[in-house]
Amino acid sequence: MYHSDSASFLAGQGEDLFHISSAYRFNDCDYHTLSSIEQVEPFLVVGDFLCRPYMCVSQKRTEELVEESVKSFVEQREIEDACPKLFRADHVRYLRGCLSQLSSGYQTMDASRSWMTYWVLHGLDLLGEPLAEESANNAIEFLRTCQSPNGGFGGGPGQKAHLATTYASIMALCIIGTQKAYDVIDRQKLLDYLRRMKNDDGSFKMHDHGETDVRGAYCAAAAAQITKLADAKLFDKTAEWIIGCQTYEGGFAASPGCEAHGGYTFCGIACLTLLGREKLAHEASLLRWLSSRQMRYEGGFNGRTNKLVDGCYSFWQAAAYQILCQRLSHQKIDNLPMFDCKALQNYILVCCQHPLGGLIDKPGKYVPFHFVQHTLSTFRNRDLYHTCYTLSGLSIAQHFDPSEVAHPTVVGLKSNEVRRIHPIYNITLGKERDAAAYFSRFTSSSGQTAES
Repeated sequence: MYHSDSASFLAGQGEDLFHISSAYRFNDCDYHTLSSIEQVEPFLVVGDFLCRPYMCVSQKRTEELVEESVKSFVEQREIEDACPKLFRADHVRYLRGCLSQLSSGYQTMDASRSWMTYWVLHGLDLLGEPLAEESANNAIEFLRTCQSPNGGFGGGPGQKAHLATTYASIMALCIIGTQKAYDVIDRQKLLDYLRRMKNDDGSFKMHDHGETDVRGAYCAAAAAQITKLADAKLFDKTAEWIIGCQTYEGGFAASPGCEAHGGYTFCGIACLTLLGREKLAHEASLLRWLSSRQMRYEGGFNGRTNKLVDGCYSFWQAAAYQILCQRLSHQKIDNLPMFDCKALQNYILVCCQHPLGGLIDKPGKYVPFHFVQHTLSTFRNRDLYHTCYTLSGLSIAQHFDPSEVAHPTVVGLKSNEVRRIHPIYNITLGKERDAAAYFSRFTSSSGQTAES
């Protein structure tokens, strides 16, 4: 443990800035610990050299960068009476620019172009920015070329179908939300493709002759459910296979016997919920594991035990929380070990916004300790992935209460509010409802029903 709380740092700087929820952590038996900023790290002997442990140094560096970001904000607030602000116009400008042209750094991601389409469209939708008709039509025609003649979608025109890019393409078309967009999806070929991807043990491989992990089950279930193709036969044994991925820590791993991870945990509990089998999960250990992922000092989430904070886990971890919360809504939410929504919003708004638009994983630029450190004022590269999922996490933190009548909890300006998302599909609630209404008309004629 690298920090006990943030009180020593935030004392006198505004109690409302980072509200730390320390009651829902692992019991440390009252053993006193120090912040990594306060302690002197031990050295490891590696051959003839003395080296600081990598995690200890990198965590300390991250806390220093968070501290600088917060101090900079506090100084600005003292001058301008400022409060945390979402740079909405800058993010919209960045995302709109990426619709027409990407930087050279994306050339290695040719197999993820359908993913990038989803990230951009979802980011704009979260920010309440309407999509121009020309842009929508361009996206529709592009995604049409990504659809394989044998079913499913690839990452680009003519590429092999893959369950991850199939999910991304279908969700992107649902975000556009027109009949022209919906009609791109060849439902019968999609069903045939999903059947081919299923393994005998109930798991799903990501593509023909590809790897098998819990992402495949989630992507298959999400694609099938939103298009109303799911049936009991298609997902026979799937829930039982997923349960084998839950680890002794409580989170879910990519496959049985591996380490629990935030992204896979989301996929696991989301898929179980789509299949109506969420009761199979060991909820107490899952909630305990999730509660330990929010960083007390930074306020954001990490993805695994002893890893650094990352903005993208604002969605992966918080969405898993919200899915569980909706299942347990018959109980009092205050009695559940939920996460600190205000602390997460503060981390996103103060530490994860790039000044030119877009969001990042953590503040500043970290260089491994055996290299020369850059100045603390430099910024990490923004990218579409972190922009999409960090904004999604912001939405969950603002709209965590599952009741329709609940008022959003928005840190800072009222204008910081983003649209509410469906925590399982990660598209806005309105787009999910529109898609459900459209594809429901096929259930009576095809005889296929969706499992709740």
